[in-house]
Amino acid sequence: MDTPALGGTARAALPIVAILSFTLGLAATLAVAGDTLGFDFLAYHQAAARLLAGQPLYDMSYTQTGGFGLFYYPPTFAPFLLPFGAVSATTATWSWIALSIGAFIVGVSAMPVSRTVKWMTILLAGWSFPFVYAVKLGQVGPILFCLFALGWRWLDQQIPFGVVGALGAAIKLQPGLILVWALLTLRIRAVIAGGAVLIVLAVLTTVLAGPSAWTDFLALIRAVSDPIRTPHNFTPGAIAFASGTSAETAGLIQLVSTVGVIALLLISIRWATDEASFMIAVIASQLVSPIVWDHYAMILLLPVAYLLASGRWWAVAIPLVTAWPLVGVTPPVAYPILFWVTMIATFLVGHAATDPRQSLGEALAR
Repeated sequence: MDTPALGGTARAALPIVAILSFTLGLAATLAVAGDTLGFDFLAYHQAAARLLAGQPLYDMSYTQTGGFGLFYYPPTFAPFLLPFGAVSATTATWSWIALSIGAFIVGVSAMPVSRTVKWMTILLAGWSFPFVYAVKLGQVGPILFCLFALGWRWLDQQIPFGVVGALGAAIKLQPGLILVWALLTLRIRAVIAGGAVLIVLAVLTTVLAGPSAWTDFLALIRAVSDPIRTPHNFTPGAIAFASGTSAETAGLIQLVSTVGVIALLLISIRWATDEASFMIAVIASQLVSPIVWDHYAMILLLPVAYLLASGRWWAVAIPLVTAWPLVGVTPPVAYPILFWVTMIATFLVGHAATDPRQSLGEALAR
């Protein structure tokens, strides 16, 4: 990959500007968080506390996602949360936020790109509303970013790749698509390693939470995963429905989008580099979810780094469209559009890299 060209002064100043951007963006967001600090993490904390108290892992009273205290992650996430359930909510929340920030930094450091691109990613993260919002809520996005970044670095090391893919799937179902990608690209050892990790975690979870945790999880997912009518959902179908489209038409839009995502992933596996198709699998793991919150878009920082490393400097606009100063200005429809633009751009760059003579309009001109 190419290293983005910066002048000597700009390159020297970039780390300072990036650190300031990152620190100020997070500090300002956390300072005004109020009662929303750790909003999502507190659901994890409550689930862990219930489990430690001998109670069921899941609260089955919920019928819609988005409310406070709803934990609807896979049972295999529970073993990782138990240490947090043993301490107070305040201590657990700040510990989780520190872990999230650390995980993001580790992920950026792990990306197989130049230092310039790494610093640019940190700079953009400080401006990214999805990123700072995910940290404030205590969401798992920064941890998934780290796992995806490690998968990128270990793309050709099948055992480590399979392990990080399994950890992502254990935390949240959608990242399991990475193991499907590994199977489709014939990384059989990665699939076996990932499967072994998931089996161990499943057995451990069953011992800790009981077999009922699995049936409770499936019942809860069915109850709260409406891709069309869920408020504040950013799927193409939900946005269409919120704009006044009928439920039937919105459902068709959602179906077309999901089929299109899967089709582009399969096409990229055949006609783009492994690096590009992996990035598309990362994007697809978010976009095919029946619930897409705005903070899911922080994952786009990873393919943005891929595009920057390929010399596509225009890619800085992708996270800037959802910068925190633009909250209330950026329309909801921008989110699925950004997912799709990033995915298509990644494919074009990855396709051009397989044969320089087939540039497809120079694969989004530099």
